Amino acid sequence: MKSRITIKDIARELNITPATVSRALSDHPEINLQTKQLVRLTAEKMNYTPNRIGAALQSGKSKLIGVMIPTVEHPFFGTVIHGISNLASSYNYDVLIYQSNESREYEEKGINTFIRADVDGIIISLAKETTEFSHILKARKHQIPIVFFDRTATGLDFPSVTIDDFKGAYQATQHLLQQGYKRVAHVGGPKQIIAFRERKRGYIAALKDHGHDLNPEYICDGMISLKSGEEGFARFNSLSLRPDAIFAVEDLTALGVINAAKAAGVQVPEDFGVFGFCNDVFAAHVTPSISTIDQQTLKMGEAAVQLLLDILQEKSSPNNQAAHIVLEPLMIYRNSSNRQGSLFDVSEMYVFRHQFMIV
Repeated sequence: MKSRITIKDIARELNITPATVSRALSDHPEINLQTKQLVRLTAEKMNYTPNRIGAALQSGKSKLIGVMIPTVEHPFFGTVIHGISNLASSYNYDVLIYQSNESREYEEKGINTFIRADVDGIIISLAKETTEFSHILKARKHQIPIVFFDRTATGLDFPSVTIDDFKGAYQATQHLLQQGYKRVAHVGGPKQIIAFRERKRGYIAALKDHGHDLNPEYICDGMISLKSGEEGFARFNSLSLRPDAIFAVEDLTALGVINAAKAAGVQVPEDFGVFGFCNDVFAAHVTPSISTIDQQTLKMGEAAVQLLLDILQEKSSPNNQAAHIVLEPLMIYRNSSNRQGSLFDVSEMYVFRHQFMIV
């Protein structure tokens, strides 16, 4: 079995010291450009790969970021990871991804894996089942900085990157009312997730501000899935005074609503309006296409990495938990809410400019 090429092998090949090779590979200012180029060319020729553990021992950093996502099945998280990986790579950080499968138990296993891997920091979106955060605090005790994205923790004031869920939900509900729908219902998500509570709050506020009384029968909490949308529609459709529109907590739920409406012979958007949240890739390609809210997923991932790097580069303290980035929701009007025929499918056109604010 061929042994791994080391810095000593390169030094022997060039008849220089291992220390000089190490400094050349790390771009040390004391090493001249000619030597650096020679060392790098020789390292490439000999198929040298850096020893991460050794480098970590020397620098005190693993150059590894742990990213915890609830599921790989939701396109939203894949796009956020793309943003995370892009920016992390530009700073020579690698990304270790762990899927919690929406389970608090798996989430804890992932955190323990990150701790054992000696990651420099963790970026996390919480699982649906997570209501207790001792495993998160365990990572903090190991002096590992943590940044939340999308789904944050109640009672933990950690750095975070989120969308303005309240505003997005408000505007979605307002749009349905402006399209002439009179009885707008809401299929929500798990109550323990702050983002879903904020979307429900935005829905309720829009009803109130536009002179509509809140009917408790028009709200049901789901589990962000096709099934949740189907069950929500079936429940509302059984009422004596049925809703004529639904604001869904995210796009999979919205698609479930549309599927159930079609099965019941209800026409969308003529008889029934649907608005989602997330702008999943499928939302533009189903029939009818789903009106939704773009969460600026790439920017969300990049902003989460930047918050973490600010801590790692000591621009902010791990104990300073004031940094919260709130991204602007971008409205995308499509056919599922186009009752008046005054709109056109704007899958790629955003009503609001891309922007974010730090609060």
